[in-house]
Amino acid sequence: MRRLNVPELDLRFTEMAETFNEQQKNYEAMVGHIRKLTQICDSTNVDNLVFAECIRKIRKEQETTYRVYLKMKGYDFSLTLDPVGPEGETEDEPLPLSLQSAQNEVRGISDSAKATISKGTTLLQLIDWLLQSHIQMAEQVKGAAETYQEQGRLNNNLEENMKEVRRAKELSQSYRQQVGEVYSEAAQIAGIDM
Repeated sequence: MRRLNVPELDLRFTEMAETFNEQQKNYEAMVGHIRKLTQICDSTNVDNLVFAECIRKIRKEQETTYRVYLKMKGYDFSLTLDPVGPEGETEDEPLPLSLQSAQNEVRGISDSAKATISKGTTLLQLIDWLLQSHIQMAEQVKGAAETYQEQGRLNNNLEENMKEVRRAKELSQSYRQQVGEVYSEAAQIAGIDM
């Protein structure tokens, strides 16, 4: 973000940028966990955020040794694997490494999705305040400039910052929508109606 020489406004824009960066980091971590999960499953569907195919594949491959299901509680979901013996009884054997990795990636998807949504709420409030306060901010920036040349530079900085705010809003809404789709998919896998 560019400086406006108005400490309160500089702080607001910095807060917005930092919150957006955190949300983006969480979203990218979620995408990374989904990609790793699809790689663990040797899934061909690596280019999108769909992981149901992978869970179905694990279920099918493990149907004689594990009961595989997705457990969902609130915004948290996890991959549960219960070992099954020859008579349908559970056995106590350590999970194969690939299944442990799958569980860890699903946990990572859940944690990253939750963090993305959490940051999105705060970010939306900051963005809305900035967008609604544009005219007042322009007046504050005008008052902070000592020369006409500096006023022009600060106005340009304000307009550049506002472009970034609008871009952050679009991306944030996209992240929230995609996380919503991940939650819908998790609920569907878990057998929960949404």
